[in-house]
Amino acid sequence: MKTSFSPDQLKDPDIRRSNEILRACVHCGFCTATCPTYQLLGDELDSPRGRIYLIKDMLENDRDPDEKTVKHIDRCLSCLACMTTCPSGVHYMHLVDHARAYIEERYRRPAGERLLRWMLARILPHPERFRLALRAARLGRPFVGLLPDPRLRAMLEMAPRAIPPKSPNDMPQSFPAEGARRRRVALLTGCAQRALDTDINDATIRLLTRLGCEVVVASGAGCCGALVHHMGRTAESHDAAARNIRAWNTEIDGQGLDAIVINTSGCGTTVKDYGDMLRNNALADEAARVSALARDVSELVSEICEPGMLRLAQEARERIAGTDAVPAQRQDHQGFVVAYHAACSLQHGQQIKAAPKELLKQAGFTVVEPVDSHLCCGSAGTYNLMQPEISRQLRDRKVATLEARLPDVIAAGNIGCMMQIGAGTSVPVVHSVQLLDWASGGPRPAALDRDKSGSGKVPQLR
Repeated sequence: MKTSFSPDQLKDPDIRRSNEILRACVHCGFCTATCPTYQLLGDELDSPRGRIYLIKDMLENDRDPDEKTVKHIDRCLSCLACMTTCPSGVHYMHLVDHARAYIEERYRRPAGERLLRWMLARILPHPERFRLALRAARLGRPFVGLLPDPRLRAMLEMAPRAIPPKSPNDMPQSFPAEGARRRRVALLTGCAQRALDTDINDATIRLLTRLGCEVVVASGAGCCGALVHHMGRTAESHDAAARNIRAWNTEIDGQGLDAIVINTSGCGTTVKDYGDMLRNNALADEAARVSALARDVSELVSEICEPGMLRLAQEARERIAGTDAVPAQRQDHQGFVVAYHAACSLQHGQQIKAAPKELLKQAGFTVVEPVDSHLCCGSAGTYNLMQPEISRQLRDRKVATLEARLPDVIAAGNIGCMMQIGAGTSVPVVHSVQLLDWASGGPRPAALDRDKSGSGKVPQLR
């Protein structure tokens, strides 16, 4: 794509980076075939190619964003399916991130939208505030139908029926490896996940220590910054990143780290991008060091779980067959049927596609996938709160394709996807690491033993 930025404009490192990205685009349109919003809305401006034109026009002309441009950029999920499809290597993620920061700086949104975004930025990255907000949302759920704004209704509807108690494992500390130590790793315990599902971090710690990892929850580490980063709030996202970078570099320079493990793929995509996010910052070298060590939990387990190391498959089959809650038709060598949902941030953002499925198969589960597994479920960070109508349509389509595989359980590697899909199905939804933990000696995931009313009743398995 031909661009015409002036020499003065190209002195800005962000403009210079966006210019490189724009010039890589050859207008081929392959991206439209895998863009969820284009497939749903049928508007060229709601495709990556259309948004690229809007961004180019806005940046080249150094103009304040107009309502039309903002609407179509806001509708982007940042699912990054376009980057997987693109034959020219256009780094759309960095381009749309720049556009969102530019919009945040130069566009004045309506008062209600500004308030909503301020609330999300002040609440979601802070587990204690989020926990309080979830309790308040539960009280307001009976009145959800009275709210005129669909975004406010979405906020109330996202509150789980039961808010899990805080886990002491999320506090700064170190968990020793079982047996000989093979790795020393830091675990990002996250923010929203600590309020929504504390079992995920607990299962991760159990699994990794069982595999010979010393697991460190570093003092000072917290929210990765992704939630505010995708809202264009660059200063806040960089502050969050800087806190994590300093915390983890303290561990690296101290007893050392072999990896930084992330079990929420949306966070993993962001942490792996710290080196680029802070490339013009004084912490650039430290940020690059952190990004180089970042691993999704499935990546690390695949690296260290040698064939036969834990006899995962055999142990899983024995464990599953001996569980009273499993009906006779499921007591076979295949174990549970797991419908695997590939989170966009994992399959497109990090290009991790095979590892989670292969691990589940090694653990004795029968793994199935939905049709169009490359398409987004509609969660996308705060997208389901800010674009609830589009998000709901994407969720319903995803749930239908997952349920069509008649699974006993749905597994994913991202808390946002789990909450989104779980809101639309009665099939239990768990993190992949919870199944791996269960198969190798950990407790049965609690989600398998409660129905949607929270009564604790075991769901009928197919």
